[in-house]
Amino acid sequence: MLPCGRALRAAGLLRPATTAGHRPGASRRASRGPGERPMGRGAALPPGPDLRHFLRGVTAGEPQPELGSYPGAGKVYLETYGCQMNVNDTEIAWTILQRSGYTRTKELEEADVVLLVTCSVREKAEQTIWNRLQHLKALKVRRQQRRSALRIGVLGCMAERLKEEILQKEKLVDIVAGPDAYRDLPRLLALAESGQQAANVLLSLDETYADVLPVQTTAGGTTAFVSIMRGCDNLCSYCIVPFTRGRERSRPLASILQEVRMLSEQGVKEVTLLGQNVNSYRDLSEVQFQAAAAPSLSRGFSTVYRARAGGLRFAQLLDQVSRLDPEMRIRFTSPHPKDFPDEVLQLIQERHNICKQLHLPAQSGSSRVLEAMRRGYTREAYLELVQHVRESIPGVSLSSDFITGFCGETEEDHQQTLSLLREVRYNTGFLFAYSMRQKTRAFHRLQDDVPPAVKQRRLQELITAFREEAARANQAMVGQPQLVLVEGPSKRSASELCGRNDANIKVIFPAAQLEEDAGSRALFRPQPGDYVLVKVTSASSQTLRGVLLGPATLSHSAACP
Repeated sequence: MLPCGRALRAAGLLRPATTAGHRPGASRRASRGPGERPMGRGAALPPGPDLRHFLRGVTAGEPQPELGSYPGAGKVYLETYGCQMNVNDTEIAWTILQRSGYTRTKELEEADVVLLVTCSVREKAEQTIWNRLQHLKALKVRRQQRRSALRIGVLGCMAERLKEEILQKEKLVDIVAGPDAYRDLPRLLALAESGQQAANVLLSLDETYADVLPVQTTAGGTTAFVSIMRGCDNLCSYCIVPFTRGRERSRPLASILQEVRMLSEQGVKEVTLLGQNVNSYRDLSEVQFQAAAAPSLSRGFSTVYRARAGGLRFAQLLDQVSRLDPEMRIRFTSPHPKDFPDEVLQLIQERHNICKQLHLPAQSGSSRVLEAMRRGYTREAYLELVQHVRESIPGVSLSSDFITGFCGETEEDHQQTLSLLREVRYNTGFLFAYSMRQKTRAFHRLQDDVPPAVKQRRLQELITAFREEAARANQAMVGQPQLVLVEGPSKRSASELCGRNDANIKVIFPAAQLEEDAGSRALFRPQPGDYVLVKVTSASSQTLRGVLLGPATLSHSAACP
């Protein structure tokens, strides 16, 4: 079991080279300010040194910041790597820094602080960060020559996993902050300003940033990510997430509804509910939520932990979120296939603004490999779930994750994965070669015995099979009208626009169209955030192309046959 954050925070605030600090606002019942005397029998003890005394002594000759005093020391440049959760973490970190007086810049050269929000899921993701730090090292040296300070920080999953290595190997890194330590960023940066390296990588059992309504950074402002939970309890044998993001905890319903309502008022037209295992959401924040029975798993699925009773569940959350704005699309990711009760599937089928698109991560098509991965289901159970989903939600589009080259995977196992991919025919896929991570069960119990060249060959075969089947699945949309949410100009042509349909597939279409309006010919030009109807004329494995039919609304399109 991971240690309790409060117990760790009580262990101490400062270390010689790093600080594993308390979260601002944590309990200080035992602390006294300067001049205060304890109550008790006999003579009172004279006042002793307070924390500021020790801070002043850490680095001789350098003024030290007082806790709680964060002057906002300049411009922050943020870079995000990895999944949508890291995009949301970037928004949370920026919101906290903005409250402390920092400003945001998109220009690296003018930044006073550079923060990298990192991913640790695969070795390639971490290597990208190491390479980026080398580039920033040269920038920091140039700044020092001009007597202009540049502070560099590594945030997120890689910070949690490799704190000591980052601080020791890359002396240029000033701060390291794990996913549960973003509230502490202003203090860490204030300490770094005095020349110290500072770190806080304490995991929490309760941090959800429920009171932090993120400043949205998504391009165009038409879509947004809303975090509903953090951490994961599934402990799949290949996965580092439980060790970098901690145990599952759910954000209170009231906080989520407040954020979605705010986004609706700002004109956001699509919200994606985010979590490491989003459909195991379980809110215990209110008394009336605590009497519910434990939900049943999908048939043929199991879990490494006992199903927990009590709490407001994902179906109730999805119901309430989708009622806030009938013109706002709702998506969610990433779920585990075991957590798809009929209530969730029925709600998706009934509610017009919940997208008929599901992410069902398979990871492998071999029951033997799935058992080694500790996924809690067989190939047969997964295929039965797919059939049930398609019967419950006609026209549903599916996406999935696959890992090839996992420990002990044989050529026969690989062929079973290929056949599953072809049988299900996903619209979207995320495929990766296995990368062993320290701390995981696979690292301690299994051997990474599939040669890199074999992994890459199998990965290319999976990619080829996926593209062929996705092209066939998308080809079924040719000739049909698709409701598209406009995101902005196409990257390849200023005369075309780009958006996404309900299935979350990219749609490219002309930027303008002549239409008849009360006897006159007017030019209709869709804007980002508009819904439009597009008739699909061609399809590939990743993109649809079509012609613009005209403006539309989410509610009206759902009412039309």
